[in-house]
Amino acid sequence: MSKKIPILLWSIYCSCLGFSQSQEAGYKDSIVHLFDLSTEALYDYKYHESIQYSLDMIDLAAHNDDYYHLYHGYNNLGINYDDLYDTLRAKDSYENALRYAKLSGNDTLLWWAYNNLGNMFTANDATIERGFEFYDKAIQISSNLENPQSSATPLLNKGWTHLYLEEYEEAYPYLLKVKHFSEDMDDKYLEAQLASLFGMYYSGKGKYEEAKKHFKESIEIAEKDSLLIEAATAYDGYATALFKNGEFEEAYNALNKYILLDAELYEKEKLEQMETAQARFQTKQYRENLEIARREQHYKDAVIEKSQQITTLMVISLVVLLLFIFLLIGISRSRKQLIRKLKENNQELLRSKEEAERLSMLKSRFFSTVSHELRTPLYGVVGLTSLLLEDNKNKKQEEDLKSLKFSADYLLALINDVLQMNKMESKLVQLENTPFNIKVLLKGIIKSFEFSRHQNNNSIDLEIDENIPKKLIGDSVRLSQIIMNLIGNAVKFTERGKVWIKVSCKTCSDDKCLIYFEVGDTGMGIPESKQQEIFEEFSQLKANNYNYQGTGLGLPIVKNLLHLFGSEVQLKSKEGEGSVFSFEIWFEKGEIEEDFSEAAGANVSEENALKKALIVDDNRINQVVTRRILEKRDFICDVASDGYEAIEKLKNEAFGLVLMDVNMPGMSGMETTQKIREFNQEVPVIALTAVEIQEMREEIISSGMNDIIVKPYDIPTFFNTIFRNILAPSS
Repeated sequence: MSKKIPILLWSIYCSCLGFSQSQEAGYKDSIVHLFDLSTEALYDYKYHESIQYSLDMIDLAAHNDDYYHLYHGYNNLGINYDDLYDTLRAKDSYENALRYAKLSGNDTLLWWAYNNLGNMFTANDATIERGFEFYDKAIQISSNLENPQSSATPLLNKGWTHLYLEEYEEAYPYLLKVKHFSEDMDDKYLEAQLASLFGMYYSGKGKYEEAKKHFKESIEIAEKDSLLIEAATAYDGYATALFKNGEFEEAYNALNKYILLDAELYEKEKLEQMETAQARFQTKQYRENLEIARREQHYKDAVIEKSQQITTLMVISLVVLLLFIFLLIGISRSRKQLIRKLKENNQELLRSKEEAERLSMLKSRFFSTVSHELRTPLYGVVGLTSLLLEDNKNKKQEEDLKSLKFSADYLLALINDVLQMNKMESKLVQLENTPFNIKVLLKGIIKSFEFSRHQNNNSIDLEIDENIPKKLIGDSVRLSQIIMNLIGNAVKFTERGKVWIKVSCKTCSDDKCLIYFEVGDTGMGIPESKQQEIFEEFSQLKANNYNYQGTGLGLPIVKNLLHLFGSEVQLKSKEGEGSVFSFEIWFEKGEIEEDFSEAAGANVSEENALKKALIVDDNRINQVVTRRILEKRDFICDVASDGYEAIEKLKNEAFGLVLMDVNMPGMSGMETTQKIREFNQEVPVIALTAVEIQEMREEIISSGMNDIIVKPYDIPTFFNTIFRNILAPSS
């Protein structure tokens, strides 16, 4: 019996050894096949398939401690998520790829991982310095390799980024190094790129002849090898260099070629974007199915692992005590299951957090886009309706026009409320300090409720303390939103009654005043049980007497905006007797300024040049509305449909004012203003934009514009802003 046991153990060992060798060969075939499938699906924009193959490759490589293929699995995942604009997952995948590149000790993988992270971080202006650090590491490691491509790639990327930042002297040494490496390579793509970058460098330095030579070289290589992107880039830079050098006809021809190439690339890119969008949707669904499949796979793995443990136990049981082994295995299995479950839960929580952050970012971007797209047509509706009301002599149509303007104003207020709540949730709202006249502000607000007041047969009274300074400094826009929401509620829930606004000065120092505001009504009142609930989002009173309930955002906006001012709203109300909302805000005292909207008529009429305005807008309806509003105040108007036309007109004619649309195709309003300031520092340029001021105020002002008007605008405010800027130089 004692001789049979070693023989049995030896035969089992030999069988396991043979099985292990065949298993190793099968693993290599499987991992290489998964890598090929992942890469092929990525090139075909089949992102969900590529992600699945990459995850399978990672799982298989992890079980075999294969750092080389773990790197490739995470690297492919990073590229997939980068293409799908999933920045957080892309960053996480690239960092994992870097970790396994370090563990593998493979310099080729390591420099490539650093280069990918460099590309990702330099794509964001806020993290460019971090990207440079990764490029430097890639350059340092690639210098130890004998592959010219490895050395050239991070050098080229860093040089290109310096050119993008207009840091020409910093970019030049990197371009020279890439040129040295390219002499040992036969890479037309690299040659075309490098020639174009040298052209950008010399163009930036003002050496246009040298720039033209390099752009021509890039164009020749790109057209010969059908490199569309490189050809388009070269023609764009070539046209710019020709234009700066005064060769306008040649610049025009080069620009035409760039436009043709860009159109061809646009169609190609549009198709790729459609495929990418479809892939995003498929990937989202696929990820849900993937989680189910992964849980099933974990279960299968556990079953397989259990079978392997049982087989091992049968061999070990010949040497050691069976009961003791069972005890140890039971403890080990329980611990592994708990650890695995904990890891799965942690990973799920992390994924949920990242997804929530991504969705929040997408929501903010969506609201910003919707704001612009809705306000632009509303500008035409509000503007044309206001003009028709002024010109209309048919009393039968007057009420219809007033209803139309009320509907447009209400829609604008609704859009502003929704966007305001979104901004406050995203912590994007900040107070701005500008001088304003509180009496003029409140009268303008009351006037905007004229239609609503007449509908419900209400009166609106305004009482302002004479001790309040004529000019205060604070955020008049946010104050207007607070007052308008409170008056809107009062007018809406009051019929044949009275609405009042009281403003008084509670205390004043040398430089500050504490202003008390009160908005009350004799309407239906608010039950005590509902007085806290109405300040919650989308909360409404259930009143059978009122068909219109609104969005329920007005009072939550009031509460949140007052929090920014460091104040709170107070409510006193009794059901059936009305409501009173009150609050207090500190404002700084301001210097008294002239009201340009009242005085400008006489002053400006003396100089016809000041009343000659250039309207720069690519939207025909906006052109008509703005022109007609200005012409009613005796302005002489000219129109430019884009930035290039505006620059030509300003070079050839004298204008007293430029009204500049911010968002235009080709050359934006800010780019156009920067070009205008190169030859004309005096003419006032006022931005017309449908985007929230807070989103881009600093960028607009830094471009050289003097002031901002948000569309749709109030006509008195519109002219007050214009005359303030026209008369400012001479005052």
